Amino acid sequence: MTVATDRSEHDVTDTALAEAGARRIGWASREMPVLSQIRKRFAKERPLRGVRIGACLHVTAETANLAIVLRDGGASVALCAASEPQITMDDGADLVTELHTKRRELLADVRGGTEETTTGVTRLRAMAAEGVLAYPVVAVNDAMTKHLFDNRYGTGQSAVDGILRATNLLLAGKIAVVAGYGWVGRGIASRLRGMGAIVLVCEVDPLRALEGAMDGFEVTSIVAAAARGDLFVTATGNVNVIGKDAIAKLKDGAIVANAGHFNDEIDLKTLAAQATGQCRLRPFVEEYTLRDGRRVVVLGEGRLVNLAAAEGHPPAVMDMSFANQALSVEFLVKSAGTLKPQVYGVPRELDEEIARQKLAAMGMKIDTMTDEQTTYSRSWKAGT
Repeated sequence: MTVATDRSEHDVTDTALAEAGARRIGWASREMPVLSQIRKRFAKERPLRGVRIGACLHVTAETANLAIVLRDGGASVALCAASEPQITMDDGADLVTELHTKRRELLADVRGGTEETTTGVTRLRAMAAEGVLAYPVVAVNDAMTKHLFDNRYGTGQSAVDGILRATNLLLAGKIAVVAGYGWVGRGIASRLRGMGAIVLVCEVDPLRALEGAMDGFEVTSIVAAAARGDLFVTATGNVNVIGKDAIAKLKDGAIVANAGHFNDEIDLKTLAAQATGQCRLRPFVEEYTLRDGRRVVVLGEGRLVNLAAAEGHPPAVMDMSFANQALSVEFLVKSAGTLKPQVYGVPRELDEEIARQKLAAMGMKIDTMTDEQTTYSRSWKAGT
């Protein structure tokens, strides 16, 4: 795999690690067959020729493979920041916010953008509703081949992986509390239960709470759960989910971790204000001793535990997520000038094509409807 290009502009601490990094990128690419197929086509067709892309994404080996695909498609790519981007790629609407607040002089040159996360899509829809979104954005997170797999299976596995790497905790028999039962929460709860934990679910949405109950989990409030839980994982995308009232109820030795987008789901300011001491027990494990003697353990400084204490999603999952990113960028470039400044879904045909390629790469086959079946499925006259 060819990775190295011009390294004259970078913010890298140690470029001597480049070859080791290239090997990690190559290892990840083995589990990303869909993205590899897109790379071959992009290298031949060069659909992104001359396009400048600013990608504000988590920097992992999987992200590097996406950047390589975009580069081979003809684009000039900058990870985390870019000079005058024409296409933005975001994970939480950070770059979009920067452009709309501090760098508005660059907006006129932006053709469109993509968004990777639930949190970011929510923010972008709020901007569109207020009429302040300046360019069209494709909600990659809403693609079926993204949120059904990346959020559920990817975060479900990698969040638990981060917790185990940080703590070496035995999950069997522990009472684990999952705050938020969206796709991320569903994945985490199922994996924790699969490893023998007794799982409680906390929610504010009655429909999701009901789904959690029907899935066999006990649903309760975060304050009620605080007094019982051994391990807490937040996955809401909101602030102070484990807040002052919950902190007051945490039992001695409770472990708290975050798998939501930002590090503000755990109220660390209140925790620090109530602490008489703080010490690092091991990498990514900080223990706060409160005034009443209780100890609360925070993993990864409250940041995404799967990235802070582990390696993020497995590449096999990011294969589909980043395939959506690459094809959505191509869609934006081809649709330049025809889209309004609002949030768009990934075109259904792209979503289905990614699923087909993933199935093929896994050696699996699906059926195709006969003409008779197709006619029947589209008709209102057939049947009773």
